[in-house]
Amino acid sequence: MSSTPRPEGEPETGALFPVAPPKSADPALARPKRDLPEPPPLQRHGPARVIALCNQKGGVGKTTTGINLGAALAELGRRVLLVDFDPQGALSAGLGVQPHQLNRTSYNLLMERSVSIEDVLLKTGVPGIDLLPSNIDLSAAEIQLVGEVAREQSLARVLAPARPDYDFALIDCQPSLGLLTVNALTASDGVIIPLECEFFSLRGVALLIDTIEKVQQRLNPDLKLDGILPTMYDGRTLHGREVLSRVLEAFGDTVFDTVISRTVRFPETTVAGEPITSWAPTSAGAQAYRHLAREVIARASAS
Repeated sequence: MSSTPRPEGEPETGALFPVAPPKSADPALARPKRDLPEPPPLQRHGPARVIALCNQKGGVGKTTTGINLGAALAELGRRVLLVDFDPQGALSAGLGVQPHQLNRTSYNLLMERSVSIEDVLLKTGVPGIDLLPSNIDLSAAEIQLVGEVAREQSLARVLAPARPDYDFALIDCQPSLGLLTVNALTASDGVIIPLECEFFSLRGVALLIDTIEKVQQRLNPDLKLDGILPTMYDGRTLHGREVLSRVLEAFGDTVFDTVISRTVRFPETTVAGEPITSWAPTSAGAQAYRHLAREVIARASAS
């Protein structure tokens, strides 16, 4: 029995309506991605581009980004200095260092003229990464620095001797906009804002950008906003998708193409004391930070 030809545009037999290719409701997937050049091998190291990982809200992924972005940059042949500038010492602990057992930390480097950066610097278990550790002692520096001359430049002064030896220095800032954070911004060439894809995180970004602009105007005119990094993203929730959409609308190309999704792998790496790139090298989280490393290198080359 011959079948009657189906008129153009009419659904196939059994279909209730014409089937179109589904469009992704997830802005992380739907957003066009920029082409990234392959990072070139380096003929020599240094001087370091100093990047502050900054957000006055806690728990947004600053420390996780510091460790894993640093490890991904090191995989690409870059020498990386990680600076723990948070009295909680989470960055140090995340690399397997026990902060409370340290005799010298970033506090001693800041406050004692006789202490050099070599006295504090620690080698890590990750090839290509060194660490300036921190512990609770650093909380006293915020008070003691108030009476210092050029107090906002203290971190820039002590980091200067190390810059020729590294390609990137990543500063893990404390969750506040106090004097320590201002020191980090004054010492930096760029800022990355890890932004949790949650409404209350979005509300605080305007205040942080205002602080960055004040530092640009008064202390560090060369400071640039390298990008906003969406973190802890869950594309299965409407709230997460809406927040990411608002971030993209508000900040456009300033937002990195890389989006860091929630995964149980990140808490596991904290316990293990190593980056996700070595703990779970084939995981989606490891691939995301490798992509971010390429974005950071590309943006640094363009600046």
